[in-house]
Amino acid sequence: MKAVILDSATLGDDIDLSPIKSIAEVHEYRATRSFEVEERIKNADAVIVNKIKLGRDNLKDAKNLRLICVTATGYDNIDTAYCKERGIALYNVPKYSTDSVSQITVAMALTLVCRLDEYRQFVNSGEYSRSGIANKLTPVYHELSSMTWGVVGGGAIGSRVANIAEALGCRVLMCRRKQDEKYETCSIDDLCRRSDVISLHVPLTAETEHLINEQRISLMKKNAIIINMARGRVADEDALVRAVEAERIGGIGIDVYAEEPFDTKHPYARILGRPNVCLTPHMAWGSAEARARCVSVVAQNILSFCSGSSTNRIV
Repeated sequence: MKAVILDSATLGDDIDLSPIKSIAEVHEYRATRSFEVEERIKNADAVIVNKIKLGRDNLKDAKNLRLICVTATGYDNIDTAYCKERGIALYNVPKYSTDSVSQITVAMALTLVCRLDEYRQFVNSGEYSRSGIANKLTPVYHELSSMTWGVVGGGAIGSRVANIAEALGCRVLMCRRKQDEKYETCSIDDLCRRSDVISLHVPLTAETEHLINEQRISLMKKNAIIINMARGRVADEDALVRAVEAERIGGIGIDVYAEEPFDTKHPYARILGRPNVCLTPHMAWGSAEARARCVSVVAQNILSFCSGSSTNRIV
């Protein structure tokens, strides 16, 4: 099988791709620009991709293509309808990043709730040494055990975050399709009204796009912290920035963006460096362990396709 990896750089320079290279003839590209996709995949039997969008326009001339493997759980960058029309199999990698994303979600919440960046900067700047005082207790921070954590999405990551939040003493609310057996389940509007921390862990669909918007932000507590670990467009980015600028919410932690990377004209560029803003470069999924699991499962997916197995098959 001839396989093309279009954006291996997104998996990290340290990643070992030998599980895939041992079972397929692989042509690896660290990065692929949109106008290069068609030429690079035209003779491929399989395409392995992370972030690049694949659809009718760039797949139509790939006559040998039988398989697309996404090195991710989400696959909103793939035109599933066209894949079904063409008979191209699509496989994803579920649950490989649960621990990694949950860990970064909680780390963001702790950083913002505890105001750690501000305290760290106070020491690093030399102000602490010059102060002559043994401690500094402003800005004021609060204990998570006094707070309500609202989890949006009840999949593997959302459930893990809920468990950790509970272990830290939070009251946990969940917004999900089904009633949760362990935690109180409520509507998104009710969750926005009642939560001190709100973390997003849902796929991007027509239903979830701009799930967090101007109207729902207006329902939130003034100290509410919003953490987006889902997809950029699950939250209205303009509305989030305006809320931060107007001090209508306590802060935001964001790891995903509608445009990746976002440019200097993006609304988030206006709030870089603020102590209540924690922006990271779509890295929450990518612990060393998670990436190794991902590559291993992609190799398994190729073997599954060759054997006719439907495990992890989307289309």
